[in-house]
Formats: sequence, structure tokens, C-alpha cells
Amino acid sequence: MNRGLVRTTGYELRQSAASAAARRRRRAPGGQPGDRLLHAPVFVMCSVRSGSTLLRVLLDSHSRIHAPQELHLRDLTVKVKTDYAAKALGEIGLDDEHMRFLLWDRLLQRELASSGKEILVNKTPNDVFVSELIARCWSDARFIYLLRHPGAIARSRQQTRPQDSSDRNARMVLRYGNAIEEARAARPGITVRYEELAEDPRGATRRICTFLGVPWESSMLEYGRFDHGRLKPGLGDWKEKIKSGAVQPPEPPPPLEEIHPSLHELCVAWGYAPAPAPAVQPAT
Repeated sequence: MNRGLVRTTGYELRQSAASAAARRRRRAPGGQPGDRLLHAPVFVMCSVRSGSTLLRVLLDSHSRIHAPQELHLRDLTVKVKTDYAAKALGEIGLDDEHMRFLLWDRLLQRELASSGKEILVNKTPNDVFVSELIARCWSDARFIYLLRHPGAIARSRQQTRPQDSSDRNARMVLRYGNAIEEARAARPGITVRYEELAEDPRGATRRICTFLGVPWESSMLEYGRFDHGRLKPGLGDWKEKIKSGAVQPPEPPPPLEEIHPSLHELCVAWGYAPAPAPAVQPAT
């Protein structure tokens, strides 16, 4: 007897068969007709400390747009625990991923319905790490890409997490930056810069409203007049600047020599620093 042989249990075989059945019954991305209650949701793809809470409250101040607090879809999963359940769900074309998508859809649709508005804008920075899943869940999803000077992101994050070393801080910023770039390359959307949003909120929100297909409203610039939920850690920015209720100009970015070297390439890619001059080859 070959003791190195890996035996497959009956449960594993049934789970595999159920998953195969679910895959066979899959239709277009976004599930089968009737699976999605929420239509054309909007997702902000961004880094931490990029001004996404400011963008959220400005959009949430529109009479037709609901932008709730961070909901952390990435951390909401569904696990089918038994072979009976897997088999039953497989018969109707469902598996763990489908169930997770149904949960996401119902959560966001519930949020939108409770607001009485028409358009749902979801912003949680770690959504950028599941952007492909989001696009699979909602085939009609729309994307807003929010950029900020990487050096300014790193400085802001370091201030909120002083326990992190500068190397770890830069790695985290770069991780988000790379994920944003991957998402931008894969899925079209509108790109907005935090600096533009803070310096010219009228112009920036007008562009976004055009992208979303709604008329611009001046009330968006007075976000302090509206209730946007609690501003606290884990739900978005909670600092005094956002709690002031008024858009404030951005701080100047740090000079390039003060930015971690690992972020220089991202600064160039996002247009915040010139590309380095090509090395001069020695004459032969």
C-alpha cells in the first residue's frame, strides 16, 4: 500500500461536485437574473490616508447619492460548512463565492434603501484588494480612482501610526499604490486627485457628478450641515480637519529627498514627480 497516497474524502468529492455544478450554472458576471438587488454601485479605489473620507462626505451631501461609512466588504465572507449544504446549493448554482456576493449585494442595497437615495458609493480603502471580486459581483459597477501624493500619504499615515517604522510605513503605502494601479489598468473609471478635491472642490465634484450622471448641487460643499454618521477610527478619518465640516486646502507635499526611496517610482507614475533623466552612457 502506498502510504504517501493522499486520500480524497467523500465530503471533498461532493464539495468538488457541488462547486463544479455551480460553475456550470453560472451565467454572466454578476450572477443570474434576479441575483442583484443593487444596480450600478460605485466604488472608490484608494489608499489609506488619501482623503477618501472627505470625498465620501462631499458625495453623501448630494440629495441623490448615499456614501455610507466604511463597510469592509473584504472581511465579509460566507463559508458553506457541510456537504449537505454544498450539495443543495450546487443544485441551484451557488457556492461560497456566490453566497458572499449575495451578502455584499444585500448589505449595500439595504444601506441604499434606508437612505432613500438612488446611487450607492462605497468607500473602504481595502476594497482595492478585492477590486476583481467587486467587478465579478457587480458587472455594472463603476469606479472612482482617488490619488494623492504618495509622500503625503506616507506622512499622514506615519502620524496616525507612529509605532510603525518608516520602512513598514512605506511598504504599506506602496502596497495600496500598486493595487490601485492594477485596478486602474483593468477597469475604466474616473481619476480624481485629493489635491484637486481640496483646492477646487467645486470643480472636482462637478466632474464626479457628470461621471455619475447626476446634476451638481452646491450643498455638497457644505458637508458639515449633514449627518454622515460617526467619524471614528475604523470607519474612516476621524481627525479634527474632517470634523470641521469645511473643505480645507491641502498641505504641501514633502520634498522628494524626504520621501522614502521605495515610493519615488509611484510618485512618477502618478505624476507627482518628473521621471528621472536617463543615465548617460560613457563614450566608447
